[in-house]
Amino acid sequence: MKQDFITAIDLGSSGARAVAVEFRSPEERPTVIAAAEAPLAGVRRGTVVNAEEAAEGLRAVLREIRIQSGAPVSEVICSLSGTDLVSRSSRGVVVVGRGDGEITSDDVDRVLTAASAVSIPPNKEIIEIISRDFIVDDQKGIGDPLGMKGVRLEVDAAIIDVSTQSVRAVEEALAAAEAEATETVAAPLAAAEAVLSGQQKELGVVLIDIGAGTTSLVVYEEGKFVHAAVLPVGAAHITNDLAIGLRTDIKVAEKVKLRYGTALVETVDRREQCDLSSIDPREEGLVWRYHIAEIISARMEEIFTLVQKELDKIGKAELLPAGAVLVGGGAKLPHIVPLAKARLKLPVRIASPAGFGGISDRTDDPRYAVVLGLVRHALREDSPTRSSVGRGAVGSVFGRVGKAGRRVRSLLDRFLP
Repeated sequence: MKQDFITAIDLGSSGARAVAVEFRSPEERPTVIAAAEAPLAGVRRGTVVNAEEAAEGLRAVLREIRIQSGAPVSEVICSLSGTDLVSRSSRGVVVVGRGDGEITSDDVDRVLTAASAVSIPPNKEIIEIISRDFIVDDQKGIGDPLGMKGVRLEVDAAIIDVSTQSVRAVEEALAAAEAEATETVAAPLAAAEAVLSGQQKELGVVLIDIGAGTTSLVVYEEGKFVHAAVLPVGAAHITNDLAIGLRTDIKVAEKVKLRYGTALVETVDRREQCDLSSIDPREEGLVWRYHIAEIISARMEEIFTLVQKELDKIGKAELLPAGAVLVGGGAKLPHIVPLAKARLKLPVRIASPAGFGGISDRTDDPRYAVVLGLVRHALREDSPTRSSVGRGAVGSVFGRVGKAGRRVRSLLDRFLP
């Protein structure tokens, strides 16, 4: 039987993660047949600033993916993030093309393209157009207008744009690693694809991805995209704080965070001490574990305060019944859920990608939300409510996935949230 693959890469501030996903039959789950991670230099706050340095990490993960999968990988779907990622509201309107007034996919493409004709800074590039509602003549609240009849088609949409320079830098880094991005996807949207259910999106939910250099968030309500943002602080800032507060090396500080870290100072015995020499023989002295917790808690409170301010800007603070869903490496910090609940005043849970077979011990992890969300995004890219702008991406991805991608889409709906 013919085998089909999708390879996805998530470019994070501290590392790159890649997976290869195989589709065998409609009766089987999509299978992760390869997964790899590597440190990534040349990335600052989620944005590639040095393509040559970033290429080294990309070569490492792609080499491992090629070895594990036994396949020559040259085309990938890739995430884009960074603090310059912005979501904006827009509207588009067109006259229905057919004489009998029936709305076709061409009309939908044209109205989404019209919605992209907005004024953005000259150094920015639109990477996503997402419909919230279609309007046919005076009929509002339409999710999918295909096959309806009317004269005028409008769309209430959101666009997501990023720095053109960051897009070019990603392309250059991939090219240096002998790969090409057939599509680039906003990282917050990819993470949401991996872990959020339709019910959560309907009720109202915020997904919070706590990465190394940034924390990204995306909000859904009534089944629709509402807002996305990337905040300039992440789990690596905790490590930096510990290095300063404990007067120790950054590598030792990272190990202290992983071994002794907690988001809640109340969970720590004030009398407990930690011996730094147990982490690194070159380090001397004892530190109070309570002091470690104070440093970590202060930074985590700042992160959730910034998230709360972002929700307040769009009028959704404390008003999302499905609460907050945490992913990313920072979500693995002990006792992060009660701290998030207290600061956001919402239900909170940690999520990992679901619905994939294969190397589950490696991919059933909050850190893999973005990269596996990229795969799910690729399989749904022919949705009538999405459009890629100026990149020719949809044809490239589905040209490779072909019939397998179309048949597996219904499979994913069964297995994924």
